[in-house]
Amino acid sequence: MGGGTEDTEAIAGAAPAPPRGRGPVVAALMLGMALAALDGTIVATAVPQIVGDLGGFSVFSWLFSGYLLAVTVTLPVYGKLSDTLGRKPVLIAGIVIFLIGSVLCASAWNMAALIAFRVVQGLGGGALQGTVQTIAADLYPLKERPRIQAKLSTVWASASVAGPLVGGLFAGYADWRWIFLVNLPVGAVALWLVVRHLHEPARPGAGPRPRVDWAGSLAVFATATLLLTALVQGGVAWPWLSVPSLGLLAGSAALACLTVLIERRAADPIIPGWVWKRRTIAAVNLALGALGLLIVAPTVFLPTYAQSVLGLGPIAAGFVLSAMTLSWPVSAALSNRVYNRIGFRRTAITGMCVALAVLLAFPLLPFPGEAWQPALIMLVLGAGLGLFQLPLIIGVQSSVGWAERGTATASILFNRQIGQSVGAAVFGAVANGVLASRLAAGAGAGAGSGAAGSAGSAAEAGLPGDLDAVSSALSHPGALSASSEEYLRRAVDAAVDHVFVGAAGAAVLCVLVLLFVAPREFPVLPDE
Repeated sequence: MGGGTEDTEAIAGAAPAPPRGRGPVVAALMLGMALAALDGTIVATAVPQIVGDLGGFSVFSWLFSGYLLAVTVTLPVYGKLSDTLGRKPVLIAGIVIFLIGSVLCASAWNMAALIAFRVVQGLGGGALQGTVQTIAADLYPLKERPRIQAKLSTVWASASVAGPLVGGLFAGYADWRWIFLVNLPVGAVALWLVVRHLHEPARPGAGPRPRVDWAGSLAVFATATLLLTALVQGGVAWPWLSVPSLGLLAGSAALACLTVLIERRAADPIIPGWVWKRRTIAAVNLALGALGLLIVAPTVFLPTYAQSVLGLGPIAAGFVLSAMTLSWPVSAALSNRVYNRIGFRRTAITGMCVALAVLLAFPLLPFPGEAWQPALIMLVLGAGLGLFQLPLIIGVQSSVGWAERGTATASILFNRQIGQSVGAAVFGAVANGVLASRLAAGAGAGAGSGAAGSAGSAAEAGLPGDLDAVSSALSHPGALSASSEEYLRRAVDAAVDHVFVGAAGAAVLCVLVLLFVAPREFPVLPDE
């Protein structure tokens, strides 16, 4: 295995001519990526119409959580299956399951049925997300991978941002069920292109195919399901230190131990030991997990900041966030010019150092500030993260052969998704804690001091009585006094500032992992 930057450049330059006729397959990959990304966000703006039709307001958050949970827990399973059975059958199965789930969602008769069918969609979405990335690496030699990965990143970002707008248009001018029916023609075209144009070479080696580790698959699925349910619903559906949270966390820990025992005995485990024994993959797993933590700050909390602090509408707030989605794929597409000179590891460290500086700059923004200021920060953040993520993904994919690429790709994507779930739980708790502290301080100041102050309430100070009322109060500013409105805006500003400082801590963790865990040079195998 080559280890130096010169080896990387030599191999990239000596890559064999890419096969012709990739266009239809690339189109299918982009359509598949769009489906997986779009359905992660498209439901958001249609929730009022869905709840009005089906009821179930108390559990509607599972429309998002159920889908994302199913996508995440199936990633390692589909990754191993794509190495065992081939990419094409896994991708076809994923598209078919996704489309079946879409039809079922459109025919849902109550909220429970819709949530269950969203989980079915997610079971297909997991195959789409992981297998598309793996096939892209199969199709393109190292020298060209940044270009196709940048295209897929652009599709993902664009679909994620467009999802709420498309969902709102369908809900407002047609019927919310079209949110799911629109997947059918897009998915049908992708399926046809894959069946007709994706031709996999004969599997390397001779002899029978290894058996699928179904026991390990079920154990991984169950462990991740319990863990993610605890992270997603803790502090939302029930308190963190409640019986449901502690029970789910204890259950996931017990299942994790059982999974390790099953995988050690399996002839061909679903999560093989080399995923964590090889320094390159282990380091990228940890770094992408920390990236998942970090990315929660801009994607989840920046829209709240833009609307509650800057006073922007939902569409304008979306444009502030979209600045990151513009620079990320451009930076990723150009990253090969950097890592061919200084290597994968140094390129990723450079990108994360840029992101760290930007995250630390966010709390220094003036209050209330102008919309261009956070937009500029997001633009630079996207550029830094593009330099960070893509070289690491390509570095891992280039360090393994065809028979291991699906497992390796799914492993790093799975860890990124787990990081996002942990980040949403941790930073949600941070933001809620800061807001609660500010509301309590405001209530005490409004009610006076001494016994009167201790008995005072937020309502007496003209402030909302709980955290859930903050966004509603700021969306109807006429109901508040000018001083109360400004106090709430400053409270939200402080909460988001704390979240971005926490994200900066995740960025430091990324840099430390790359400095002390990752090898100095990534090993690169010749293109197959």
